[in-house]
Amino acid sequence: MTTIRQRRVGKGTEAAEDQPSEETNVKPDGKILPDPPGGKVWNILSITVGGIVAISLGLLTSVYVATLHENDLWFSNIKEVEREISFRTECGLYYSYYKQMIQAASIQQGIVNCKQYLEPVYFYIYTLFGLQAVYVIALYVTSWLLSGTWLSGLLAACWYITNRVDTTRVEFTIPLRENWALPFFAVQIAAITYLLRNHLQPAQQRLTLMAVFIATFLFSLTWQFNQFMMLIQALALFILDCLDMLPTAKVTWLYLIQISGLLLVCVLQFFNSMILGSLLISFNVSVLIARKIQKNLKKGGLLNRFGKLILHVLLVLCLTLLINKFIKKILNLESDEHIFKFLKAKFGFGATRDFDANLYLCEEAFGLLPLNTFSRLSSTLLFYVYGFVLFLLTVAAVIVAFRNLSGSDQVHFKEKMEEYTVTLKPDAAYSLVHTVLFGCLALSTMRMKYLWTSHMCVFASFGLCSTEVWKLILKCLHLYTSQRTQVIKYSIPIITLLYISFKFWPGIMDELSELREFYDPDTVELMNWIKSNTPNTAVFAGSMQLLAGVKLCTGRTLTNHPHYEDKNLRERTKQIYQIYAKRSPGDVYGILRSFGTDYVILEDSICYERRHSRGCRLRDLLDVANGHIMDGLGENEPDLKPSLYPRFCEEIKKNLPSYTMHFTRVFQNKTFHVYKLAKHK
Repeated sequence: MTTIRQRRVGKGTEAAEDQPSEETNVKPDGKILPDPPGGKVWNILSITVGGIVAISLGLLTSVYVATLHENDLWFSNIKEVEREISFRTECGLYYSYYKQMIQAASIQQGIVNCKQYLEPVYFYIYTLFGLQAVYVIALYVTSWLLSGTWLSGLLAACWYITNRVDTTRVEFTIPLRENWALPFFAVQIAAITYLLRNHLQPAQQRLTLMAVFIATFLFSLTWQFNQFMMLIQALALFILDCLDMLPTAKVTWLYLIQISGLLLVCVLQFFNSMILGSLLISFNVSVLIARKIQKNLKKGGLLNRFGKLILHVLLVLCLTLLINKFIKKILNLESDEHIFKFLKAKFGFGATRDFDANLYLCEEAFGLLPLNTFSRLSSTLLFYVYGFVLFLLTVAAVIVAFRNLSGSDQVHFKEKMEEYTVTLKPDAAYSLVHTVLFGCLALSTMRMKYLWTSHMCVFASFGLCSTEVWKLILKCLHLYTSQRTQVIKYSIPIITLLYISFKFWPGIMDELSELREFYDPDTVELMNWIKSNTPNTAVFAGSMQLLAGVKLCTGRTLTNHPHYEDKNLRERTKQIYQIYAKRSPGDVYGILRSFGTDYVILEDSICYERRHSRGCRLRDLLDVANGHIMDGLGENEPDLKPSLYPRFCEEIKKNLPSYTMHFTRVFQNKTFHVYKLAKHK
C-alpha cells in the first residue's frame, strides 16, 4: 500500500487512622514502626515497577509528539529555511537566539558544538520533546504521591496523552516559552505535594525544599507569565493556611522560595524591572508582614476566628496594593500596564481604546474557554471523573475548614464529623484549591487551559484511585469494608484504562500514519530574496510575527519583534503598524525612518484581513486608536471621524508620485510586498 503525503499550507489537617500504606505504620504518639519484612519487599518491588512505568510512559510521550511533528511537516526532508519558517510568530524569535548562539565562534569551540553528532535544529527540538518526558513523569509522580498507588500515575499519563489536543501544543509550537516552563512547573507541584506529606524527616524536608526552589527558579526563568501563575499558587497557599489546612511553617518556606526564585531570575535577566514590580512579590511580602501584625490569628471560636480572618484578608490586600504601588512609583515601572488594561476591559470594567489591550482582547487564545473543550475531555471520561472527584473533595474541604475554624467550641460537632471520617490531607487540600483556581483561569482565558487540563488528569486519576475518596463514599452508603474499598480502588481505574485503550488506540495509530508536508512557497521566496538582495546591515519593518521569521532566516536587523513585555517596544510596534492605518505617505515615511528602517514588508493577509470580525481586525484597532472611523458596514463610536487619507497599505500599490518619492517596490509575490525607503537628506 502506497502512502501519499498531503501538503500542509503554512500560516492541613492531621490524617485519619486508616490512611494509605505510608501512614499505616504510624503509632498514635507519632512514632513510626518499621515495616514487616514482606511489606518492605513489596514496597521496593512496587516502587521499582512504578518507576519503570513512569520513565517508559515519559519516553513514549516524547517519541509520540516528535513523530507527530515529523509527520506533520516532513521535517527531516525539507530545507533549512523551511524548517525555520515552520517556527511561526514568536517561536521563530526564540529559536533565532539559539541559532545566533551556536553560530558564534566562541560557542562553537565550547560546550554547544554538537554539529558533528546532531544537526543543531534537532538538538533543539529533541531537547523540548525530551522535556515532555519530564512533564509526563512529573504528572505521574504527583498522582502517585496523592493516591499512594502508581496505577493512578499510569491513568494520569494515559489521560494526558489521549487528551493531547487540550493538554499540550508542543508539537506545532515547539519554541514557545511555555513549553520550556510547564515541565518545571509540574516538577515543582510534585515536589510541593511530597513536601506537604506528614512525618517527613528533616533531611527529606531539606532536600524537597531544594527541589521546589530549583523547579521554581527554572519555571520562572523560562516563561514571562511566571509571576502570574505563581501568584495564583500563592493565593492557594494563603487560602489553605487561613483555613488551617496546611502547616504554616511549610507555607512560609514556599512563600520565601517564590520570592527568592523571582529575585534570582531578576538578576540573571539584567534586573528585569517587570519582576520587581510583580504582584507576587508584593503579595508574599504582605502576607508575611500581616502575620507579624496579627497575633493569635488561629485561636478562638468560630465567630472570633472568622472575624480575624476577614481583617487578615483585608490587611493583606491593602498591603499588597500599597507595596506594589510604592515599588512601581519608585522604580517608574510600566512594563505590565497593558496586562491590567486588558484584564479591566475583559471583565467589563469599562471599554478601552488602548491598542495593546485590544490586541489581546481580539485574539481567540485570550478569550473564554470554548464549550467544545468539555465535550472532548468528556469523551475520554476525564471530565466526568474530574467533576465527580471535585464535588466530593470540595464537600470534604468545606467540612474540614468549618471544623478547623470552629476550634474547641465545637467539640460535639467534631465528634459527629469523625463518625464519618471526613478528613483531607494537606497534599490533597493543596491539589484541590490549585485545580479550582487554575480552572477559573482557564475558563476565563483559553491560552491558560494547559495549566488546568494537565493537572485535571492528575486530580481525576488521584480521586479514582484514592482510598479516602472511596472510603468516604462507602461509609456514606453504609457499605464500607476495607476489602471492598481496595477492590473498588483498583478495579475501576483498570476498567477505565481498558476503556481508554480500546477506544483511542486505533485513533492514535491512524494519527501516527497520517503524513503531510510543509508548504509555504511565498514565505520561502521572500526569505531567499532578502538573503540574496539586501545587505547584512539592512533594517526591516513589518508585522511582529513576520519579522521574527526574518530575524531567524536572514539575520537582518528588526525595528520590532513579538517580545511584548517592554513598554518602549509596544510603543514602537504601534508606530510601525501605522503602515496598515489611514495615514499620509509622509507621516509613515517619517515614522519608519525615525527607527532607521531601510525596507518595509507589507502583508496582504493583514491589509485585507478577514480572519477577525469588524472591530477586531488590526486595521480597525489602528483606526480606533487614531480616532478614525472603521471600514465597512457597521456602527462607529460617535466621536470617531473620517481620515483625511486613504489606507497606506492599499494606496501605496497604486504607485502615485506622493508615495514613489519615499518608497520603491523591490519585491512582490502573492502574499508580500517589499518597499525600499528613500534616503532623503
